[in-house]
Amino acid sequence: MRHGYSLCRRFGAPFIGGLLLSVVIGGCGYQFAGEGSLLPPDARTVYVEPFVNRSREVGMDKELTSAVRSEFYRRGKLKVVDYSEQADVILTGVIRSLDSNVASVNRKDEVLQYESVLIMDVILRRRQPNEILWRGQGLRFSEIHAGSRAAVVTTSSEFRTGTLSASNVRNFTDVQLTEIERQSVQSQLMERFARELHQQVMEMF
Repeated sequence: MRHGYSLCRRFGAPFIGGLLLSVVIGGCGYQFAGEGSLLPPDARTVYVEPFVNRSREVGMDKELTSAVRSEFYRRGKLKVVDYSEQADVILTGVIRSLDSNVASVNRKDEVLQYESVLIMDVILRRRQPNEILWRGQGLRFSEIHAGSRAAVVTTSSEFRTGTLSASNVRNFTDVQLTEIERQSVQSQLMERFARELHQQVMEMF
């Protein structure tokens, strides 16, 4: 949670080529559950192809690709390689959309909160032989963020651990605050997507 309001994340996962993934949602949490191990036992290297960006956010493909590569690099269980020819498995993805929708309003129909929603398609495949190991379509990842200064609780512990101060909030207009929050949430969505994606891939071992 940040700034005194709830940050909820959700992934939705269909049946994926021999692997049945279910989503367990409790409050704002979720987790993948897999049946069986599909990642080849001899897989040691991974290549993350540049993500395809079909959203309206310019440059998001580069940021998300970098976030995913960095997550795999830091964890170290699969070595990240620079060329697909060097990889045992290849990860590809499409950013279908990143949209903000009104989540709540006050009695005057003024926006208090927005929900930013990231929709992704992801494929993990073996290079040789060429076969799909895991496919996720329409994966949904979301966060709630402030659309008004009235939605920020500056006395909350979550706000105090954030990057904004109470004076910042007082000095910002609602439009400025919303844009700052939107950019912050976008970064959080990419980081958390990368973390959860890595976790899911490694659970296949």
